[in-house]
Amino acid sequence: MKTLRSKFRSAALALSASGVLLSGVFSLPAGADEFSDEQPLIVAAADCYSIGQQVAAQNGGTLAKASSATRGGQAVCVIVVLVPGKDGERPRRSEFVVPQN
Repeated sequence: MKTLRSKFRSAALALSASGVLLSGVFSLPAGADEFSDEQPLIVAAADCYSIGQQVAAQNGGTLAKASSATRGGQAVCVIVVLVPGKDGERPRRSEFVVPQN
């Protein structure tokens, strides 16, 4: 019974890992010819993680959390940075709300 469970867990882990790896595969827009001279236009939204890394570097801390949210109809990034405390104290938790654009 234990070997069946361990094999099931291994199979579930393999399936989830393949799903993560395949999530990075991109496709061309509908009707796009892969041999055409025109390159498809890709519009990329601001990445909250990279914005969070910049905010953490500016404040001399480490990035703890970066998530996107909507506030007042505007897309924002909610960034949580851990700033080191003085004289060996615990780090301070600082939250920043930054527009995504």
